[in-house]
Amino acid sequence: MNIEELRQTSLFNFGEENVNFAQYFDGTSYLGPISLEQVPAFNVSFEPGCRNHWHVHHAEQGGGQMLLVTAGRGWYQEWGQPARELHPGDVVNIPANVKHWHGAAADTAFQHIAIEVPGQGTSTEWCEAVDPEEYAKLA
Repeated sequence: MNIEELRQTSLFNFGEENVNFAQYFDGTSYLGPISLEQVPAFNVSFEPGCRNHWHVHHAEQGGGQMLLVTAGRGWYQEWGQPARELHPGDVVNIPANVKHWHGAAADTAFQHIAIEVPGQGTSTEWCEAVDPEEYAKLA
């Protein structure tokens, strides 16, 4: 699946190129707000091979992130753990204060809904890029 096929079949607002966070991504991503009320939710689309850098959703209480995979094939990895392949219908629950990354497989576009879990004292810390050699080892 390429990014234009994904744009045409997207169930939610595809959005615009994610220029505000581009420095934290290797490759091109797109961000489409779904809801900014109650629980913020965003439709995030990744061109093939695009992934975000390692990052942490900090929280003093509550917080974290949920990913609902809607299209394509991608990856999720927590620091010190093996990468997990993602497919439409998969749900990833990311606790607060866990270093992780997520993004597309090398050969296909990828899309998920990112839900920000409400919490107290929340912030996001962006870290280093995913090692290109490690990423290349993923099937």
